[in-house]
Amino acid sequence: MSFLIPEEDERPERGHQKRKKLSTKRKKSIMDKLVSEWNDGMLPQARESDESEGDDGDIFDEKKPKKSFDEEILSEGSEEEIETAQEKRLRMAKQFLDAIEKEEQDRSELKEVSKETIAHRLKEEVLEQQGKLYKWIAEEITGYDKDNIKVLRGHKLPVTCHVISPDNRFIFSASKDCSIIKWCVETCKKVKVIHGGRKGTEDRHIGHTAHVLSLAVCTDGKFLVSGCQNGVIHIWDPETMELLKTFKQHKGAITGLTFQRGTHQLFSASADKSVKTWNLDEMAFVETLYGHTDAISGIDGHYKERAITAGGRDCSVRVWKILEESQLVFSRAGNTGGAIDCVRSINDNSFITGGDDGMVHLWSIMKKHPLNTRSFAHGHNPENKEPHWITAVATLVNTDISASGSMNGKIRLYRCSRDFKTLELLFDIPDVPGFVNSLQFSGDGQFVSAGVGQEHRLGRWWRIKEAKNCLLIIPFIRATLNGNVNGTANGDGESATDGEEDDDSLLNDEELSDVISDDVNDKELSAASGDDVISSGEESVDDAGGSADE
Repeated sequence: MSFLIPEEDERPERGHQKRKKLSTKRKKSIMDKLVSEWNDGMLPQARESDESEGDDGDIFDEKKPKKSFDEEILSEGSEEEIETAQEKRLRMAKQFLDAIEKEEQDRSELKEVSKETIAHRLKEEVLEQQGKLYKWIAEEITGYDKDNIKVLRGHKLPVTCHVISPDNRFIFSASKDCSIIKWCVETCKKVKVIHGGRKGTEDRHIGHTAHVLSLAVCTDGKFLVSGCQNGVIHIWDPETMELLKTFKQHKGAITGLTFQRGTHQLFSASADKSVKTWNLDEMAFVETLYGHTDAISGIDGHYKERAITAGGRDCSVRVWKILEESQLVFSRAGNTGGAIDCVRSINDNSFITGGDDGMVHLWSIMKKHPLNTRSFAHGHNPENKEPHWITAVATLVNTDISASGSMNGKIRLYRCSRDFKTLELLFDIPDVPGFVNSLQFSGDGQFVSAGVGQEHRLGRWWRIKEAKNCLLIIPFIRATLNGNVNGTANGDGESATDGEEDDDSLLNDEELSDVISDDVNDKELSAASGDDVISSGEESVDDAGGSADE
């Protein structure tokens, strides 16, 4: 390697100052030093120009290497643009506070909103994310508005399932005619129709070619999922109804679909006796869960990473604990009664079921058997004295209201006690001829919708000719809508009353950013005892109450 040392006449002059000419001996000394440092791996960078005013005229700078032009630009930009993680969290927290303040101003029509109001709203947000915000609204619902019932007709065959969008503006319904329809709740008009295809056109038809038996929509409205009798699962964009992905791993009919609340984790139940989990962020299959001994007929999700399934003819309900890789098994005393066809969770600790024995059961994950049972919930057939099947149940999550549907032309609404141990009949909604194959409450509790058909969604055991295949939107008559939250349930199921806000409840910026950004880590249900383990990963809840959840 050679280094060019500029001669005296080639060096730039600074003013009238003269440079001293390096002697041959001095040049040789410099070159020896340079070679020695090169061999030792400690070669300093050479200066582009000699700016030293020393008498020795050194052209090497052994101080801190000079930054290149690009490095200087980058360092200057990073000082101005890059923000720390803490600064970003504070900025997002302030934006979140501003959004809440604006919403509260619009709601109360006030120019200024107190800090107590914002703090109360933040507490509600956190409790709702944790699944612990309970609202007692049953006492506000005094009846239904018969004159404003909306009837949506568009399916040629019985409606089998439907879901309501998170913003309560749209309803997605499916039918035995293999079609999916997106409805506008306000105008009662069709927004989009995905027509069903004929058998044998699966490869080229966009949509289903068999009875669509289940629908689900995630809580942020990003994905709509449908499942059919052929074991096919379609993932749709709810906004445009564009097909995004198709899964065909199930070997039987898709009888139920649900999301873990607040996530894009999907659970699918099938007549092949299995439950499969899917990650829709990655559009990938995760795992298969086995345990039921008969076709699964219903499924619902939790805030926690769990799913709850109704096992049909195996007469059991199972809570699948995904993280623990285990399951809780629930059954009626003596395994009496018929099939359990439908299930809905009230909260992470309670759920209700219905079956072909005409019974509506209220359960707790703390006990193996039902806490409360309503026999002949929808009466019986006067000809053969057989009870009317419970074909659908619905709950408004984390509230005290639930509903059931059958084939006797009625929808029944129930109020759950504050300790979630009993069901009390509120009122009936008559004049609903046909099979009520699906029930859904709107997220704001303003109405209940019902999918009605001439036949049961899973078979053709009966046919009610006078019934119409349609979707009903039934608005409620409510008392004073003050939006008050009456409290949250504690570990014993009792309601905790709201106290006055104290100064400690107000959060500063850093605490607020922690609340907003950190995930909620709830305590999980522990194993009851070694004797409760039935098989690998399978648990049974003790009759005396089992293990404590929290």
